[in-house]
Amino acid sequence: MKPVVIRLSVILLALAHALPAQVAPPSGTDLTARAERFVDLLARGETEEAAKDFNATMKAAVPPAKLAETWTALQAQLGPFQKRTGTRVETVEAFRVAFVTSQFEKAAVDLQVVFDGEGRIAGFFVKPAAVPAPSEAPATQAAAPIPPAYVKQDSFREQEVEVGSGEWAVPGTLTVPVGKGPFPAVVLVHGSGPQDRDETLGPNKPFRDLAWGLASKGIAVLRYEKRTRIHGDKLARLPKLTVQEETVDDALAAAALLRRREGIDPRRVFVLGHSLGGMLIPRIGARDGEIAGLIVLAGLTRPMEETIVQQISYLAALDGSVSEDEKKGIAQFQEEAAKIKALTPGSTENVMGIPASYWLDMRGYNPPEVAAKLRQPLLILHSERDYQVTMEDFQAWKKGLAEKKNVTFKSYPSLNHLFIEGEGKLTPAEYEKSGHVAPVVIEDIAAWIGTAAGRS
Repeated sequence: MKPVVIRLSVILLALAHALPAQVAPPSGTDLTARAERFVDLLARGETEEAAKDFNATMKAAVPPAKLAETWTALQAQLGPFQKRTGTRVETVEAFRVAFVTSQFEKAAVDLQVVFDGEGRIAGFFVKPAAVPAPSEAPATQAAAPIPPAYVKQDSFREQEVEVGSGEWAVPGTLTVPVGKGPFPAVVLVHGSGPQDRDETLGPNKPFRDLAWGLASKGIAVLRYEKRTRIHGDKLARLPKLTVQEETVDDALAAAALLRRREGIDPRRVFVLGHSLGGMLIPRIGARDGEIAGLIVLAGLTRPMEETIVQQISYLAALDGSVSEDEKKGIAQFQEEAAKIKALTPGSTENVMGIPASYWLDMRGYNPPEVAAKLRQPLLILHSERDYQVTMEDFQAWKKGLAEKKNVTFKSYPSLNHLFIEGEGKLTPAEYEKSGHVAPVVIEDIAAWIGTAAGRS
């Protein structure tokens, strides 16, 4: 729940504010001006006026008071809003999205304003500002991505596939090694938010790195668009949304697809989850006993609402002090976390923009406790510089799985939440720099897969 600019390991601004499923480009509407006006109104604190441009779904999900809380919380994370630095309008799949690049005190972000067919605002979320890599060609050209050194592009081929069926089907990419096979294979399960198949964050594409790196070592990889990206509007309208519909169902469908696929060894299909996906790996494993092994990258173990508060507090203190506005933002999220803990069965209100059903479904869920009951082997990997899913979570995995014999743990001192190399104290600005998943991570996953099937 795919976090705001730093991907909060949960779904703030990701489901209730997700992209609608199908939106025709509006005609006769200056989307650039409309989006810039919306951001300017937020910056001036005129949320009542800003919300007048919302469509019916957004008005129900994000009333003006909630919009004001969101903006305050954003500034608590990034420091005060300073200025707009540019706006572009793009067609994203079936959507028209205005990207209002904005400078806050601590980082630049893209405030993404999604418009429906009538020119109303149908979605709003925040990501790091797109920073093109120095080697990229101009936007008018199709620039080929430059792979990391461990990728051997002549050693694999990619095929378009469809994961799931019917109204919830999502497009995906299957990366298959060149050769006879049958090959072991891995499903990649996203973190929070409306993620694409590469789990793109700024210029970084960690899932593409994993797919290409593992395929270069003889392992097929399936990655796909997250349901919240393709079917966000329909998900937001579900009366009792849970992680089952958001994440688990598609992971199970992807594993089943691989077992039916020619050239894939059905006895060696693994599932890897990152961040929220890692947190849900035990649920996925419990639902499908045919999965050969489970891999957790930066898997959260603590309640998500508590983690949100911890993340925001960390970001507010990055500059050595916490301003009054930042304190206010933290306090608002503490109040929201308290509301989540106070929810009772049958509650229908949204908290942090997420239905009560979602929070209640996760209540009491202890990932290591569930994982300890699984027969499948597990690989638990963690980055020691990660502030979104911390070493406290890694220690919880180790403690909860201490008696399980077929589990492997490893942490990496210099990696961040995306398993990309860095140094010093991690800040959101690091995600704006181009990097790749560290070679050692690719090597460790490939080596573990090579031996895991015999340890289940």
